[in-house]
Parts: sequence; structure tokens; C-alpha cells
Amino acid sequence: MKLSRHDAAPDGRMPLMDHLRELRNRLIKAILAFVVGAVVGWLLFDPVWDFLKQPYCSLPQSHVIDKDQCSLFVNGIFSSFFLKLKISCIIGAVISAPVWLYQMWAFVAPGLYSRERRWTYVFLGAAVPLFFVGTALAYVTVDKGLAIFLGFVADDVKPLITVDSYLGYVLTMLLVFGLTFELPLFVVVLNLAGVLSSKRIRRFQRMILFGIFVFSAVATPSADPFTMLALALPTVLLFEIAALLAFLNDRRRARRPDPYEGLADDEASPLDLDAIDAELEKGDAAR
Repeated sequence: MKLSRHDAAPDGRMPLMDHLRELRNRLIKAILAFVVGAVVGWLLFDPVWDFLKQPYCSLPQSHVIDKDQCSLFVNGIFSSFFLKLKISCIIGAVISAPVWLYQMWAFVAPGLYSRERRWTYVFLGAAVPLFFVGTALAYVTVDKGLAIFLGFVADDVKPLITVDSYLGYVLTMLLVFGLTFELPLFVVVLNLAGVLSSKRIRRFQRMILFGIFVFSAVATPSADPFTMLALALPTVLLFEIAALLAFLNDRRRARRPDPYEGLADDEASPLDLDAIDAELEKGDAAR
């Protein structure tokens, strides 16, 4: 009889082959959810594409061949098909995110302690809104960067902007802004884990702020001053909030009594056996 993950051992351990079987099953579920999401994305292509090209179409169309129409171009027979397939896969990944995130969590969670699970909940609860705030800011900023660079085009020159180049620019902007907004969250998590103290953050604060501006100039695809500042200034604000939270956490941690205070180097540290037994009993009851 095949053992489930929780029945294999009191601490959730299983043989390697059972781990691989469970990983296979969860991957199959995640892939099926992604395929279903991609099919839905294929059906929703038109409104999503209208949404993605809106920043470009909101610009004055004096730089296009047909001034009465918002025009992007394809340079191959199969470009339109691959464009629709790419956007459908992106929509599928977003729609199926709850499923594949849950499959990842269900595979990893039994090997985590309760405290590590709480940290994971806090991280995901803050990471998802921060990512979407970053992508929303990027979407608002896209037309500003395009307007700056299209403004350099001479009056007698018509730029031939392909769908691939425009879509690559928009997706890069969304990903860069969304992922950059996660960086201050890592500062908070490292501080909660005791790896990064607020004192060290203050020591390297100027260097970190300078690095944020350098990263914003390099990571943004347009590298224009407006886009760089649109990414750097909110990131600096989030970093300052993260530094403040780290300071408050270190201050709270410093108020706790040190169980090792007053012990000699060769003296055994005190162990709260009652608390350990209670934690073990709680884990057994949960299983």
C-alpha cells in the first residue's frame, strides 16, 4: 500500500520515490491548470491586446503611416500567431497562478516548521500586492517613455514599430517594476530571520540608495530619466519603510530577556522542556 505524505513518518518524511511521485502529480495538476488558463487566454486575446496597446495608442499618432489609426506592424507570416500564443500563455500563467502556487506550497509546506509557515504567509500576503502595484505603475509609465523617444523622430521619418518590439518593451517594463517592488520585502524578511540587522542597514544606507538609482537606470528598457525616476523614487520609499520596520523589530527583539545572559562558557544553557513537549504534542495532534 502506498503511504501518503503525512502517514509515511511522524515528521512527514517519505522515501525518495514517493517524493518524486508526489512532485510528478503536483506538476501535472499545475500544467493542466496552465493549459486551461491558456485556452481562456486565447479566447480573451482581443480585450487583453487592446489593454496592452492602449499606452501606445494614447500617444499622438503623428509618427505613424496612417494618422487616423493606431498602427503596429508584423514582419513575418507567423508573427501574428506567435503573438497570440505568447499573450495567451501569459494570461494562462496569471489565471492559473492560484493553482500552481498552491501545488508548490502543498509540496513544500510539510517540511516547514510552523514559524516558517507563518513567515511564508506574511511574505506571500505582501509580495502579491506589491508586485501588482509595481506593474500598475509601469503601465502608467509606459506611454511617457515612448513619448520621449518617439519625440526624437524627425518629421520626415516614420518609425516602423513592430508588435514584437512593442510587446517586449511593455512586458519588460511590467516585470522590472513588479519584481523591483519586491526588493524591500526581502529586507524585511532577512531582518525577521535575524540575518540583516537595522544597524547594518543604516551603515550601508547611502550605498543602497545609490545602487537603487543605478539599478533603475540599467534595468528599465528605455533608460530615460522619467522612467528611471518613476522606478527609483517609489523603491527608495519602500526601502525606507522596510528599514523602519527592521528598526522597530530589532528594538522589540532587544527588549526580550536573553536566556544565555550570565552563563559561563562551560555552563549548559537552560532548556524549557515543558515548552518543547507541548510543541511536539501539538504537532502530533495536528497530524
